[in-house]
Amino acid sequence: MLKYQFPAVKGCQAGKDYYICMVPLGLMSKIFATDSSDVPAEYRAQRKLNEARIPEICGYILSNRDSYVFSALAASVDGDMKFVPADSNENAGLLEIDMTASFLINDGQHRKAAIEAAIAEDESLKEETISIVLYKDQGLQRSQQMFTDLNKHAVTTSKSLNTLYESKDPVALITKNVVNSISFLRKYTDKEKDNLSKYSSNIFTLNTFYTANKRICKVIHDQDNAEKLVYTFWNHVVVNMREWNEMDSGELSKKSLREDYITTQGLIILALGRLGEFYCVNPQINMAKSLKGLKKIDWLRNNEACWMNRAIKPNGKINRNEQGIFLTYIQIKRLLSLPVSDEETKKERIIMG
Repeated sequence: MLKYQFPAVKGCQAGKDYYICMVPLGLMSKIFATDSSDVPAEYRAQRKLNEARIPEICGYILSNRDSYVFSALAASVDGDMKFVPADSNENAGLLEIDMTASFLINDGQHRKAAIEAAIAEDESLKEETISIVLYKDQGLQRSQQMFTDLNKHAVTTSKSLNTLYESKDPVALITKNVVNSISFLRKYTDKEKDNLSKYSSNIFTLNTFYTANKRICKVIHDQDNAEKLVYTFWNHVVVNMREWNEMDSGELSKKSLREDYITTQGLIILALGRLGEFYCVNPQINMAKSLKGLKKIDWLRNNEACWMNRAIKPNGKINRNEQGIFLTYIQIKRLLSLPVSDEETKKERIIMG
């Protein structure tokens, strides 16, 4: 009988043997069954495949052909398996599996689908390998429990931490460099969390600046000069945000800054990101001179004439959606005596009703 042979290491969990195998990427489409999304959930051991995720993961592989990294997949095997240990190590050797056996992915179906899509564009990937943790199949109920166990304790890393550790995305690199170069931002930006408690020593998150900088960087044609332009913009913002500087000097408490003003809200940073984009598109405007007007803006939360139904919802909460960001940006432009286009005015009227 024909058999698959995979280099493997044998381990033991909960009194049962399992194997970590090196499987060629080109073999994955042959050994794993196609997605069974049309089968009712109670008869599946996986969530439905989200097709929208595949292009992003596939693009990651192809764009990082020399540096992509994937964690191991987990799968169950319904069929005969035989472990043949090496002479020198009883826990390392070859795992032989009948070619008639069925393989079921317990964790990693999106990675598998993306790898197949990537191979369709770059066949050289076929010879590369991925580690797969193989368990003996013990029926549908056990496979469903494995899926739950493998995923229930998974914690998604924060966007700020992803930005901090990112070394390929130009906007992430610019954001990290700019935040580290401006002492105020370096002092008060959390590089690990996306949500800050009211007692946090920080008042901004790295991810918020990253998101704001994506708007600025996308309109900068001179990429070699992008970091300098982004640095210049945020440095002028920091210099002219009166309340930020009063807090830093001890004239204003951090508690009051958070509770009484809106300048530490992510909404304001993102609205300022739109403002930075505007300056880059309109280089004829003297940005340094214009941003001095930030000192004169009344950023108090109770300044309803400026911020109600823009930065502030009628219930008093911060309006964090895209419409709120846009309306706040338009208001800041007016307060800085910057031109508001007919298109922006039309959009504002539609949103405001």
